[in-house]
Amino acid sequence: MTRLVLNRQLIEDHANPATVVLDLIRQRQGLTGTKDVCREGDCGACQVLLGSMRGGRLRYQAVNACLLPLGAIDACHVVTVEGLNGESLNPLQRALVDCGAIQCGFCTPGLMMALTGFFLNAETSNEQAAIDAVAGNLCRCTGYAGIKRAIARLCRQFALSGSPPERRIDNLVQWQILPAYFSGMDSKLSAIAPRNKADPSTDAVLVGGGTDLWAARPHWLHTQPLAFLSDSADGVRFDADDCIVDAAVTIEQLRTSTLFRQLLPSVTQDFELICSAPVRARATVGGNLVNASPIADLAVFFLALNARLLLVSHDASRTVSLKDFFRGYKQIDLQSGERLQAIHFNRTAAMGFSYEKVSMRQHLDIAAVNSALGIEHADGRIVTARLSAGGVAPVPFYFKKTCAYLQDKAIAPATVLAAADIARHEIAPISDLRGSANYKRLLLRQLIFAHFMKLFPEAIRWEQLHARQ
Repeated sequence: MTRLVLNRQLIEDHANPATVVLDLIRQRQGLTGTKDVCREGDCGACQVLLGSMRGGRLRYQAVNACLLPLGAIDACHVVTVEGLNGESLNPLQRALVDCGAIQCGFCTPGLMMALTGFFLNAETSNEQAAIDAVAGNLCRCTGYAGIKRAIARLCRQFALSGSPPERRIDNLVQWQILPAYFSGMDSKLSAIAPRNKADPSTDAVLVGGGTDLWAARPHWLHTQPLAFLSDSADGVRFDADDCIVDAAVTIEQLRTSTLFRQLLPSVTQDFELICSAPVRARATVGGNLVNASPIADLAVFFLALNARLLLVSHDASRTVSLKDFFRGYKQIDLQSGERLQAIHFNRTAAMGFSYEKVSMRQHLDIAAVNSALGIEHADGRIVTARLSAGGVAPVPFYFKKTCAYLQDKAIAPATVLAAADIARHEIAPISDLRGSANYKRLLLRQLIFAHFMKLFPEAIRWEQLHARQ
């Protein structure tokens, strides 16, 4: 049985825990404002707000109901568009109407949830950040100009920088963005005792965010025992030398982590290239690694940081280098009863780091080729290099030969060109919908050039590389 608060009402539901919240909302509760469209998390029409107690505070995220299983929402608050409606339009709804952001209205409920999620979580009223928050919401009518006008108006109207996280819900109630019942929701959720999570050491399917599982195999999951892993309230920490990332951390938590951004300031923009905001709010770091896709963005990212994985079972633990974790296509070094608990990397590995991704669309798409480079250097020479790429082999690929060549080489155009040529011979891309094998080889070379030009703009310039090709 799942116990949750749906809008204003406490409900209990005995459906299979693999049932997605979209079906609970529409079919079992009759709340049809939330739309049923793609069932893959691509369109945003089914977005809802998911609130849960984490770190002693009620926190909300806009998520896709089509990828959210009931087993993951015990003792949570689920808000549909009906739960935001009042006797008159709230300021977000009014801005969408006034700025011409609504025509047929089909996408509007999901858009409302995405905008509300932005105002619940954003540090400042940054217009570009608000646009990113609604980037996963497809609209078939307005051409998006009206939506952008509404966002610009709302960001001018409400100053989030003066609303700290601990007061944000009360402030939004005061501004009439949220109904008044939100103010006491933390007490209501605290009174619901969540059921015990299943033992992850069993043979059950381990579920973190589930964003890939429920897109790929929703019917199969109804026949399997499921173990829902606990959320991570604040899963990034430092010890003496390492940065430690909890495997249950979501991509969005990692993207916005103060500690992680101290090491890798560009991660805020880099991770905007990884799926949409509602998917990032659920997809976990551990899930991305264990899924072992050849183009896994976080696998490529952490390979260049020389990451190590902490694998645990009910009676033992071991550490495996991420470079050795991928054994073949969708094959990983994870034994029966083990799970990935944390990712470790030395903080010095982040000092010279570059991540690049090229896809058919700039945003909201999987990579044709993605790549990362970590460099330690001194006195104009490379001390250590760590180069990785996705889309060029059956696994997220680490370039052992290229990295060995780069060690103790001068930071110069000739070095970069030689490294790109060695890397070209290390890979084995295939032709597919994302591009031909020859295209991917060429793209990898260009990304290697981009890494070095970003990290060493004074020493490596495009005209030098282009003239010597």
